[in-house]
This record gives sequence, C-alpha cells and structure tokens, in this order.
Amino acid sequence: MTALLAERLGPDKVKLGVCCTLWWNDDFPTIDADIPFGQAVSEMALAGFQGCSIGHKYPSEPAVLKAALDLRGLQVSEPWTSTYFTIDEMGQKTVDSFEETLALIKALGGTELVVAEFGASSHLLPIDVFANRPVFTDAQWDALTSGLEKLGKIANSAGMKLSYHHHMGTGVMTRADVDRLMASTDPALVHLLLDTAHIAFAGDDPLDLARAHADRIGHVHLKSIRPEVVSRVREEGLSFQEGVELGVFTVPGDGAIDFRPILETLADANYQGWLVVEAEQDPNKAIPLEYAKKARAYLADILGW
Repeated sequence: MTALLAERLGPDKVKLGVCCTLWWNDDFPTIDADIPFGQAVSEMALAGFQGCSIGHKYPSEPAVLKAALDLRGLQVSEPWTSTYFTIDEMGQKTVDSFEETLALIKALGGTELVVAEFGASSHLLPIDVFANRPVFTDAQWDALTSGLEKLGKIANSAGMKLSYHHHMGTGVMTRADVDRLMASTDPALVHLLLDTAHIAFAGDDPLDLARAHADRIGHVHLKSIRPEVVSRVREEGLSFQEGVELGVFTVPGDGAIDFRPILETLADANYQGWLVVEAEQDPNKAIPLEYAKKARAYLADILGW
C-alpha cells in the first residue's frame, strides 16, 4: 500500500508543508515560547518539509522573506486572508485585503490562497465556541458565496487558486455547512481546503468529508485531535483558545485521526498540491521541532518518502 501511495502521492504530485502554528499562535499571541522567525523556519527545513505558511513573526518585506526561505529550501505553502462578506459594510475591504495578500504571495512565488469567513465568529472570543458560533441567514449565505466567487475570479486571473478553510467557531464549521458551501459555489472558482482536525472537532468525520468532496479539494491541512479535550470543550462550554491551550490539536502521528485512508482518498482523486502539517499547540508544552519531526516520520511511513 505504501509503495502504491508513493507513486500516486509522490513528490511529483504533492509537496509537504508545515504551518508556523507549531512554533507560535497567530490568533492568540500569548501562546508563545519566544521562538524567533529564523529558528522556526530552520527547524521546518530540518524536519524535512518543503514549504510553510506565513505567520506574524515573518519579515514583512517580500524580498527579505523570500531570501530567508530560499536559503532553507522552503516555499510558501499558503497565506491566510480572513473574509467578512456576511457583514454588509465589509465586502470591499475584504476584496482589498485579499488583493494585497495575493500580491505578496505572487511576489514570493506562491500559487495558493486560503480564506475563511470570520463574520461573527466565536473562535477569537472568550466564550463557548460551539454555542456562540454564527448561523448564517440565507442572505448571508448568498453574500458569502458571491463574494467567494469574486475572489476566485481574481485568483484565477492571476494564475492562482482559492481554497476555502472551514473553521471552528465560524458559520462554515460543520459538514452540513461545507456541503452547502460546495453546492452553492462554482467548482472552477472555489476549492475546498480540507482541514482534518477542524471538521473532527466540529463533530464530523474527516474521511467522509474527503470522500464526499474529493474533486473539490484544492489544499489540505493535516492535523489531528485529542478526543478527550474535544469532549471537555463541549461539556464545559469552553472557548476555542481554552481548547487549544488544553491540547485539543496535535500533529499527524499523534492523536486520534488515522490519516492513511484520507491520503488514499486524495490519491484516488488524483490530488495534486500541498499537504500541510498543522498543530495549534502551546510550544511551551509541545516542543515544535519534536512534533514536526514526528509528523514528518509518520507521513514518510505512509507515503513511502
């Protein structure tokens, strides 16, 4: 099976990246072990990854950032742009922000753009992440899907690809939400970012989601969960930040998710693109390089490279 995956998800088809959320947290800056940018990207390369996401500690000047990544043999796997199409006055600001991000990523040689709708999101607030997540009206769904298709056209015209990231605490959190988003958007304009842990945290099966929308997946975040922490977040009405600090997320090779059938599903669909390891953990408790190497070894065992 590994040999077969090595052919169908080999380095000619996919690239392995890692998110900087192993080293610090961009949503919650207090979750930090004072690891500087240079150390983080050096450890990403040392662990055997080919690319990385962009975080708040990265140099803001594109030429400086590109030189630092090139030195370590790293490419940019993705940026992040939050959208606010469900808030009436934020449509144009969202487009403007997206275009700024696109220009930066293009200058860095990247081709992927990742977005998530954060209108009325509960994930940044000190409140129950489940009970307070938004439920969009039909009008808000229409605003979101038309806005995403507009961004998709902008991305396509620049030779880039837009993928939507379903996320805890947002209006596109559950399998039903993802199904509606996929059914309501043009496949040529809006792809799906499959985040294995966010959908599992929400209470749905990442393998089922991958199988249902295999032809729409344009980007992948490989992240695992600790079910006992998920249960505690639900039962105690905890916030997203509290869940992160308790260790709800971890890397592939740790936690509860079996990634082999998910990767087989991607191979069956002839997936080509990034497979990005992610784990929003407290770096004071989970040594980033240790977990990055654990994830890379786990993927090598499954993929055969």
